[in-house]
Amino acid sequence: MTYSLSPDSYRTLRPEPAARPARRGWDLALTIVFLVLLPLAALACSYAGFFLAFAADACGSVNCDYGVMNVGFWSAVIAPWVVLLVAVVVAIVRLVRHRITFWVPLVGIVVMAATWFVAAAIVSAGISAS
Repeated sequence: MTYSLSPDSYRTLRPEPAARPARRGWDLALTIVFLVLLPLAALACSYAGFFLAFAADACGSVNCDYGVMNVGFWSAVIAPWVVLLVAVVVAIVRLVRHRITFWVPLVGIVVMAATWFVAAAIVSAGISAS
């Protein structure tokens, strides 16, 4: 008498590899659209940063700390491009790992705007310095 195992019983002897989550088409499309718009947002935020140089016009009547003002100015000009680079790298890594990614460029745009406001606060702190 011979006993043989059915072909289905061999599956229980070793675990099956975990299936990768399916790529969502809508997420890929939205991520690409937002990643195309992200450099435009960085350009707009950097351009708005150049207008912080006009804050030095108030320095005629009060003492200003030009070093602090320069830090704020250059932060407003350069920070959007750093945020752009970080957002693109994070989005690509998440796309490769099949994770939901469309929100990464949106967060990048919000962070770009927030860095402009922080830089404007630094520039205004340099104006009121005595």
